[in-house]
Amino acid sequence: MAIDDAPRSTSLALTRRHRPAVVLDQLRERVREDESRACAVPRLERRIADLLGKPAAAMFPSGAMAQQVAMRIHADRRGIRTIAFHPLCHLEQHERKGYAIVHGLTGLPVCDRYSLIQLTDLEAVAEPVAALLLELPQRDIGGRLPEWEDLVAQVDWTREHRVASHLDGARLWEAQPYYRRSHAEIAALFDSVYVSLYKGLLGISGALLAGDTEFVEHARIWRDRLGGNTSSAWPMALAGERGLDEVLPRMPEFYQRARSLAAVLGGIPGVRVVPEPPQTPLFHVHMAADPDRVLDHATLLAEKTGIRLFGRVAPAAHPLSCSFEVSVSEQFDDIEDAEIRDHVGELMLAAG
Repeated sequence: MAIDDAPRSTSLALTRRHRPAVVLDQLRERVREDESRACAVPRLERRIADLLGKPAAAMFPSGAMAQQVAMRIHADRRGIRTIAFHPLCHLEQHERKGYAIVHGLTGLPVCDRYSLIQLTDLEAVAEPVAALLLELPQRDIGGRLPEWEDLVAQVDWTREHRVASHLDGARLWEAQPYYRRSHAEIAALFDSVYVSLYKGLLGISGALLAGDTEFVEHARIWRDRLGGNTSSAWPMALAGERGLDEVLPRMPEFYQRARSLAAVLGGIPGVRVVPEPPQTPLFHVHMAADPDRVLDHATLLAEKTGIRLFGRVAPAAHPLSCSFEVSVSEQFDDIEDAEIRDHVGELMLAAG
């Protein structure tokens, strides 16, 4: 369910979807007159590899392609077709079973839908597994993160059982401030790492897959087989570099802003924040209100106030409740927590 576009001055939803004119201006500022179009992609690949502490990285047109390729390589290396993941991971929820239909893999969900993976869940796995995919943070349950010691224990389990460990780090940029460890220290736990250029970094599109040199060279072959060659994707690379230079350094600030905003939203009757407090700049707001009424009144409020707080709501198990996602980034610079609180409070009164 989506809100139709409405006249507005402030959009807090879909933060990565910058207007094309703004994006083009940002790219124009980053292009040097004497620079070849062939420079941007390999330069970005080297920067990401160094940032993650990996020997190599390859750019992909999408995270969906990158992660399916990673799972395929890990499965082929071990001669095992089963991969394990959270039941709400991106591969399972949003990619039309590509891992199974395109690559012949079998998915094994390893925990309850609304819980984080625990070591006990992995210890209960009773069949051979080629790879374990861990998503940091787990977006569909509120951007939740395991504690560092739990994460290390889960990766230790993969080593003990000769299972590859893969990080879905689409939002690794947002997870890093919580752990207070470098990106490279987090990535060092994993055999392969995928990161996004367009989610937290607010780029156009694209992803990178990092790992050892042999793994990345093999990934490039599979990327080209699937029609994903990125040698001419210099606009995506330049936008990604802009994110590394200007957005990534602000992640600790966005994290603290999310915590302060969640604190005021959680005080509204009928509103609950998950998790409380947030562990990343991303969190979910649950409302004791019918989702259709929330959408209707949100549209009216957007027309009245010029503020668009979210683009979609997710129905909950109870028919008179729903949730929406908040992802704090640079679009929150021009609005105060109190103004957002009043907006959500008015929405709750109208729809609840």
